[in-house]
Amino acid sequence: MSGAGISVGLEAELAGIPLLSRVELLDRWRQDWGKEPPKYVSRRLLELSAAWHLQCRLYGGPDRELRRLLRGSGGAGVGKPSIKPGTRLVREWNGRTHHVEVLDKGFRWNDRTYRSLSSIAKAITGAHWSGPRFFGLQ
Repeated sequence: MSGAGISVGLEAELAGIPLLSRVELLDRWRQDWGKEPPKYVSRRLLELSAAWHLQCRLYGGPDRELRRLLRGSGGAGVGKPSIKPGTRLVREWNGRTHHVEVLDKGFRWNDRTYRSLSSIAKAITGAHWSGPRFFGLQ
């Protein structure tokens, strides 16, 4: 089969995914992942999972290096983000752009040194935030 034929077939199969019932999508999850889906998994996630697995079957999944990188990325709350001194973090908040410089010990914002990104996020927003999350590091 030519590459164009695979593409047309893929498009047709992908177009059919939203037409599947929830039960069919759950069955597909079990087949694709080899385990039960999460208890309250959304229909949208079931559809995306089915589409991803379909494309992996046709084109091959992520290569070994990408899988290694994804495994190494960890999850939320795993270790502290590693930011090298000299790095500049930029965040726009309420129409104003904020620049934070990473120091050896702490962070500089508005010509003042802070011990944590969370204290800067609070100073910017007036509310308690996870600093790494506020600056897009998680």
